[in-house]
Amino acid sequence: MKKILTCVGTRPNLIKITQLDRWFAEYPQVQHALLHTGQHYDDKMNDIFFRELGIRRPDVHLHIPAGTQVQVISAIMTEFEKYITANRPDLVMVPGDVNSTFACAFVAQRHGIPVAHIESGLRSFDMTMPEEANRILVDALADLFFITEESGRINLLKEGKPEEKMVFTGNTMIDSLVAFMPVIEKSTVRQQLGLHKYYLLTFHRPVNVDEPKQLTLLCEIIRHISQRAQVVFPVHPRTRLRIQEFGINSLLASPNIILTEPFGYLDFIHLAKYAMAVITDSGGVQEETTYMGVPCITVRPSTERPVTVTEGTNTLARLHQDEILSLLTDIENGNYKKGNIPKLWDGFASKRLVEAAVRFVTA
Repeated sequence: MKKILTCVGTRPNLIKITQLDRWFAEYPQVQHALLHTGQHYDDKMNDIFFRELGIRRPDVHLHIPAGTQVQVISAIMTEFEKYITANRPDLVMVPGDVNSTFACAFVAQRHGIPVAHIESGLRSFDMTMPEEANRILVDALADLFFITEESGRINLLKEGKPEEKMVFTGNTMIDSLVAFMPVIEKSTVRQQLGLHKYYLLTFHRPVNVDEPKQLTLLCEIIRHISQRAQVVFPVHPRTRLRIQEFGINSLLASPNIILTEPFGYLDFIHLAKYAMAVITDSGGVQEETTYMGVPCITVRPSTERPVTVTEGTNTLARLHQDEILSLLTDIENGNYKKGNIPKLWDGFASKRLVEAAVRFVTA
């Protein structure tokens, strides 16, 4: 029996693989196993997604402890090598662009095991982002490229990757959105928080939160936004630590600013769907808002998901008060662009991905 191993390590990874087992069940000649590195160890960023989304518990958990990026990557490599030496798969699939993605792909390639990259070819062309290095390195190691949008194919071709190894699957993250929308709609989180008209914010990238000047400016912008409508700000553990470290908690002390712990997937998507707009520096949120037709302002100089800007509801913005508030004025006045759902973001990307993976290992 052929063995396919999917390796995850973070919240975005988990959301991208919720529908894989559903389609692997149609291929009894292939055994699909799930490995979790433990890169995200916080309950809200990890365990809650297994509970909410009905993802089966991993077949193996590496329980990698927290540490620096290099410490985490090296620990994953060491433990993953032990696992695949004893349980050699025929294909290793890695989603996204996090440290777990690179670490598992690197070890698999060194052991002569083919690697399939889910969300292949995405590029921000910003090497200050650790994720960009991971994306490039994983695609350099991969044997099979699963593509979510046309830019991925173009980038891979420019990098000399063979087109016959590319599969335009569509976006598996959207599969989860489609599958769980009936449950998402039933969330009572808005009532619990007493929300009416509100903006939803998420910020965690080092460029926005790790420097006192930048994070202070961000908090001042949030305070101005809260004068226009309610602001829901689920605070990432990294961001919360920096706010406390820099002593700027008072900037967010307003009854119109609702600071919370990170939400589970279902409540978060419910909040995003009914928000006036989402203001973020995340990656996946750009795609989720595009699918739902919700305005999204991404506070970054570039995006690895350009289709969300060219076809979707996403706009890139600087961390600049006037620029962000001007976009909010357009949204409030109904002058913001209307987006379209990109090609093959239809809820069946996982089906196409599994079909391609099974073909690969059984050829």
